[in-house]
Amino acid sequence: MVSVTTNVPQCDSPDEQDIQRWLETLPLSLKARQRESLKQACDMACQAHQTEWLPSGESGLKHILSVAEILVRLGLDSETLVAAILHDILLGDFTTEEALAERFGTPVAHMVSDMTRIATLNMSQQTGQRISEAEHKENLRRMVLSIGDDIRVVLIVLAERLHEMRMLKHLPESIQLPLVRETEEIYAPLANRLGIWHIKWELEDLCLRYLHPDEYKAIARKLDGRRVEREKFIGSIITLLREKLAAIGIKTEITGRPKHIYSIWKKMRRKAVDFDQIFDLRAVRILVGSVADCYAALGIVHGIWRYIPGEFDDYIATPKANLYRSIHTAVIGPGDRPLEIQIRTYEMHEHAELGVAAHWRYKESGKQDAEFERRITLMRNWLEMREDTSNTEDFVDNLKSGFESRQVYVLTPQGKVIELPKGATAVDFAYAIHSDVGHRCRGVRLNGRIATLTQPLKSGQTVDIITTREGGPSRDWLSPHLGYLKTSRARNRVRHWLKQKDYEQHVNIGRASLDKEINRLGVAKPDLEAILDRFNFKKTDDLLAAIGRGEVSPVQVAGTGIPFRESRSPIAEPPLRRRSRDKHEAGSGDVVVEGVGDLMTHMSRCCKPVPPDDIVGFITRGRGISIHRQQCSAVLNLSEEDQARLVEVNWAGRAAEAVFPVDIQVHANDRKGLLRDISSVLTNEDVAVTRVHSQTNRKTDHATLSFTIEITDMHQLSRLIDKVTQLSDVFEVRRKTGG
Repeated sequence: MVSVTTNVPQCDSPDEQDIQRWLETLPLSLKARQRESLKQACDMACQAHQTEWLPSGESGLKHILSVAEILVRLGLDSETLVAAILHDILLGDFTTEEALAERFGTPVAHMVSDMTRIATLNMSQQTGQRISEAEHKENLRRMVLSIGDDIRVVLIVLAERLHEMRMLKHLPESIQLPLVRETEEIYAPLANRLGIWHIKWELEDLCLRYLHPDEYKAIARKLDGRRVEREKFIGSIITLLREKLAAIGIKTEITGRPKHIYSIWKKMRRKAVDFDQIFDLRAVRILVGSVADCYAALGIVHGIWRYIPGEFDDYIATPKANLYRSIHTAVIGPGDRPLEIQIRTYEMHEHAELGVAAHWRYKESGKQDAEFERRITLMRNWLEMREDTSNTEDFVDNLKSGFESRQVYVLTPQGKVIELPKGATAVDFAYAIHSDVGHRCRGVRLNGRIATLTQPLKSGQTVDIITTREGGPSRDWLSPHLGYLKTSRARNRVRHWLKQKDYEQHVNIGRASLDKEINRLGVAKPDLEAILDRFNFKKTDDLLAAIGRGEVSPVQVAGTGIPFRESRSPIAEPPLRRRSRDKHEAGSGDVVVEGVGDLMTHMSRCCKPVPPDDIVGFITRGRGISIHRQQCSAVLNLSEEDQARLVEVNWAGRAAEAVFPVDIQVHANDRKGLLRDISSVLTNEDVAVTRVHSQTNRKTDHATLSFTIEITDMHQLSRLIDKVTQLSDVFEVRRKTGG
């Protein structure tokens, strides 16, 4: 919408009576509650636009009602009409998206929000941002491609553009030509692909009227009769052909239309012929079930009318290079008027309209855009389904998940469009601009407001990266749990930067990271020499450097479960019961006990071992075997007599749903809501909490919170510790092992 306003009204604004008259023209099928919703939308729009006048001399409210009327004729539902009436209500401070959702429902609010993003692009062009006309058109193309998750928004966009083109004669030439070129290159082709023919024809004719006014007027004068008369002529042809084909048992679907002015002009230019040499000013298309029926229908057509020599093409026998198949013939119809007839099967028609033979395809850098084609196909399916579905809400919901955009299109402060996968963040955007921008990225403004680096971007946002003079990417960016990166390009750039740093520094960072992870998880330090082959390294320093570069996760190494060799325990090798010849499994199957059968096992409460902790069994009196970590203080402090009751145990295969209790301890600055925030993280991770204990030091205002939780493996524990550590005022989170 061209949203320039002036304080001097040039025509009377529609009042309540105008709104009431429009409401009375609505289809009788609309229910009372739907009419009331439309009335409320009109009232809100009236209040918001009561002093707004467009450069065309039309009031803002009248423009809105005209757009809604176009959608009524398309047979759109009441939600779409409400969204059209309120489509620019969010451009000012009149209301919010949340308020719209509460009053008119979430779908309406989302559609209005999507329309606002498109309007923002138009406004940036009007306010003279540093962006060329070609870049502006590219922005619009991409924004239409990602226009939101509701198909109906596209139809509102087309309806608004059609009304703007109808009012173009009232605008100065400086505004006319840019709008016309946009319409010719973006909106008319989109209407064509969607099969909304009458919008497509009118948009194209209006474009021709302003781009080539002399040629437009010349063709208009030569057309014999008004459009209504020509449509009546086509109707009589369709009736006659339907009767003739039915008489010989051919089931058919026949459509037709008089050729519009733009199409005539385009064909005259393409073929370099005069108006008198155009034989398809009136055209009919016959769809049948088989190739044999195509030729039978052709015989009927040539039996009724005399064909024009040189105007017959059999693209069924000889398909075009793009596999287009159809029969084209031109005949002298009633009143000696030329008539073009196309005959094809339903399969050929589908290929022509939606396949590689389609007249128009969205192109970018010479390549077809698969994402655009996918969404176009869904939109066409939606438009076709409307005619056969009584409940609009049902099939909107059914198609919504498939229509959801897989890409986002965001803008640089200079107006350049950057395409990213859905879910991409500001860090991904920074690396898409330049690797150096990504390395130095420290913050972001989205539409002028500070936002977090992990916030997923939305189409239409202007992204302004805040950089530092020096420095590099954070190692945390590579953690999938923290959500900094979505694109492989950005992730590879971060890894490359980290890899280029000094090798010794990487080794030191890797050693520190591994020690930190071991401490956090409360596991025994693995024998790095023993696991080199597993990670395809020859030296332990290479493995540590890989951890330091972010190529190997420290939790992978910390959780390898290699048996502990150099125990710091005073018991260098716990005395084990003599093994029998057979191996027995005791307990639930989580632990294999060597040489002991028919005994119950249970995990000790003091150290709560979790795979792949190094473990040992202790034969209790009357409670079976208690499983401890080898480094558990209870085991290390056993008397020499009790050491004889230790048995060798190992982890066995366990069920996928098995869980293990673990104690974690959180150290933080005491604040209101701390326990609630930690509990929220645990809930989101679907972790069960069996015990909570908190203690606060009033002198230092430091809080210590202990949780007993149930986890499935070390990876889940590491991810959980990461997320709790990210909470404000939390300065340490670690596993409490009791040893």
